[in-house]
Amino acid sequence: MKNGPRETLLYTLTIQPNLEEEHGDYLSTIDVDPSSPTYCQIVHRTFTNRKGNELHHSGWNACSSCYVVDKNAKSVPKRNRLVLPAINSDFIYVLDVATDPRKPEIVKEINGDVLKSHNVTAPHTTHCLANGNIMISVLGDAEGYAKGDFILFDSEFNCVGTWTKGEKVAPCGYDFWYQPYYDVMVSTEWGAPNKFRRGWKPEDAKDLSQYGCRLNFYKWSTQTLYQTIDLGHDGFTPLEVRFLHNPKRPDGYVGCALNAKVFYFKKRSDSDDFDVKKVIDIPQKLVDTGSGTATEMGGMISDIIISLDDRFLYVNCWRHGDVRQYDITDPENPKLTGQLFLGGAICSDLPNVVVKEDKELTERPAPRYIKGRRLEGGPQMMQLSLDGKRLYVSSSLYSPWDKQFYPDMVSKGGHVVLIDVDVDNGGMTLNEDFFVDFGKEPYGPSLPHEMRYPGGDCTSDIWLVNES
Repeated sequence: MKNGPRETLLYTLTIQPNLEEEHGDYLSTIDVDPSSPTYCQIVHRTFTNRKGNELHHSGWNACSSCYVVDKNAKSVPKRNRLVLPAINSDFIYVLDVATDPRKPEIVKEINGDVLKSHNVTAPHTTHCLANGNIMISVLGDAEGYAKGDFILFDSEFNCVGTWTKGEKVAPCGYDFWYQPYYDVMVSTEWGAPNKFRRGWKPEDAKDLSQYGCRLNFYKWSTQTLYQTIDLGHDGFTPLEVRFLHNPKRPDGYVGCALNAKVFYFKKRSDSDDFDVKKVIDIPQKLVDTGSGTATEMGGMISDIIISLDDRFLYVNCWRHGDVRQYDITDPENPKLTGQLFLGGAICSDLPNVVVKEDKELTERPAPRYIKGRRLEGGPQMMQLSLDGKRLYVSSSLYSPWDKQFYPDMVSKGGHVVLIDVDVDNGGMTLNEDFFVDFGKEPYGPSLPHEMRYPGGDCTSDIWLVNES
């Protein structure tokens, strides 16, 4: 965090909302080096050339946990492959990012039938393991019903099989993070692919049986599920989960999307079990969006991120439209230290929108413009610089849901913006000079989602304890 290089490239998963466009989704390489003549521009696009992929999250073949090797090892793993699972098609794309970091190239495609042969589908989060394998969480079985498991690949991306052992399998899957020092892994739950792939339906709010609401804890050494904690109604759709970066800290946070809550989890001192506590509660707003009937609108927390020094927690509200910064020096009592509105569904210029009740705001937020362009959609995926001073924010959540909630963003294209962070006192300021517009892409407006740096970032590395 103190001595690492400043990021110069931002690899951004980009979704093609036009399902008939043959080039499909792609990886956008954005120049984020202020001294470069192509700063704030997309300098390369690596197309999958396949329809209907829905690239969602990515991960590395190697990270810091892989660099501690046996003294007799023939080589040290290199972070030279970026792994792109496609949550809709079940394909997995492996990209070479080392030969020319500005022009990543697909070097291997893993067909979706590989996953189905192991009765899993909808690959999501990728983490490398210290033994050289790559592990990817999955959300469904071969038929698209909910199933929480993980699929393993070796260093050459040959499929090894599923990870979970024993009789217990999580009912749903999504994100995961492991903490080797405590021999534990935690995973979260979204829902059944058959459900979320068709978009959010009003009836889903009445029957959430196919959506997750649990944290699942595994014994890392035995690969067995030993504790499941039901977060209740407040905790429906727990998505991004993060242990604190300090490898000797047995605690972390999970953001629960539907009702916009953040839970803190911590290992008990006298056992391997964990306790959870709701520590951030963002109230729903009572909103009439033109139907004549007001309904509750949750914030939709779809991403959280922790600074490398474990001081700040960042939380997005994709529907309400704001990004929040919390000081977590006292982890059980986060303190709000910054808030910025970057669009959302309650902006003051939106016609036919009436906010009947808002427990936080006295007036609707104004729309946000950068370089003459209105920010459509809301703040979605986030990536923080290693020094904690720059927070990049994209706008697309998941294209079927984008089309439902923010059709103007789909038709005009999404964006990536930059927030400058005050790491000394807390607080955030939108950088008015940085704006990446995905509205005029070669094959039509597109939707940027997750972002990573070539050398690793705040959401990919899992640290080991060095006892020597």
